[in-house]
Amino acid sequence: MAERFGGYQNEIYLRGLAGTKPEFTTDLTALEQAAAEVLTPEALGYVAGGAGSGASMRANRAAFDRWQLVPRMLTNATERDLSVTLFGEVLPAPVLLAPVGVQSIVHEDGELATARAAAALKLPMILSTAASHTIEEVADANGAGPRWFQLYWPNDPDVCASILARARKAGYTALVVTLDTWSLAWRPRDLDRAYLPFIKNMGTAIPMSDPAFRSQLEKMPEDDLPTALLHWINLFTGTDKSWDQLSVLRELWDGPILLKGIQHADDARRAVDAGMDGVVVSNHGGRQVDGAAGSLEMLPSIARAVDGRAEVLFDSGVRNGSDVVKALALGAKAVLLGRPYVYGLGLGGESGVRHVLRSLLADTDITLGLTGFRRPAELSPAALHRAEG
Repeated sequence: MAERFGGYQNEIYLRGLAGTKPEFTTDLTALEQAAAEVLTPEALGYVAGGAGSGASMRANRAAFDRWQLVPRMLTNATERDLSVTLFGEVLPAPVLLAPVGVQSIVHEDGELATARAAAALKLPMILSTAASHTIEEVADANGAGPRWFQLYWPNDPDVCASILARARKAGYTALVVTLDTWSLAWRPRDLDRAYLPFIKNMGTAIPMSDPAFRSQLEKMPEDDLPTALLHWINLFTGTDKSWDQLSVLRELWDGPILLKGIQHADDARRAVDAGMDGVVVSNHGGRQVDGAAGSLEMLPSIARAVDGRAEVLFDSGVRNGSDVVKALALGAKAVLLGRPYVYGLGLGGESGVRHVLRSLLADTDITLGLTGFRRPAELSPAALHRAEG
């Protein structure tokens, strides 16, 4: 039987009978403001900030506002099933936890808490290469939960092979290759504070624990951290890759591979032609190119270009259930949630992440039904109206 995610609403109201209110807000658009009261200015700026003027972040949200749901009546939508199948695995809902690095800056448990919360809801967590804990530690915390691995593509083939082998051995089933962050964007909120957590050895657990990386150092990071950090920066930034290099990743990874950062239909076609199993339509949450198009604007053309030959996932700007429904209607098989769950992590660790995820799932479930649909596969652009202006 499909899980009734909307039941979280009743659970909250029933607790209210005993005088208990939710510990955290159920308005996921208000989480940033709530997190601002507990996070350091540096951590908040790093999570909430974007490239340049923030125009791309605003464009992501404006794109959602331009599409409006058109509810249909008397569709027998009482019982709903949010489950979807991705790469042969049935997921309870079309929601994954986006790869977000250096989570320890918002909560000491970092990715471990996120992994436990994701596993409890059986949602895939995508672990960032820039994690605060090792591949193996996060896998242990995630237990039997589904997990994917995100790669910031190293410039050294031996280090790349070693990291991917570790991820595969630790039970990560799909590989998400981020293409849009081979160099950091101009991010004023971080620059004004001269704040980059990586140079303080935060978010570097994976390379610092990697045997291939460590073998290239004259002294171990424990003995000469500055040199190790400089070597890490040189290996993971500053070099753009090319389409013909994708074959190397295919040789190193025998599971599904998705390319994240796709914003153009032609790039989506090239990804499919190169044998990739999926694309993630994303502008990195507005963190990489100032003035970029809102990702939702690009989703329909990319979905048409892929035309069912690979999976299309969506990322950038998702904040509530209606956003999820809109993205699915425009061609995404599932969405990636980013900043909101990180704010939940900062507010309450594992319980904060679980609350955010349960709230999003409940909102999605209820919105899907009230719009007149019973399952994600029923959605199409016909469920939407394009607002003028």
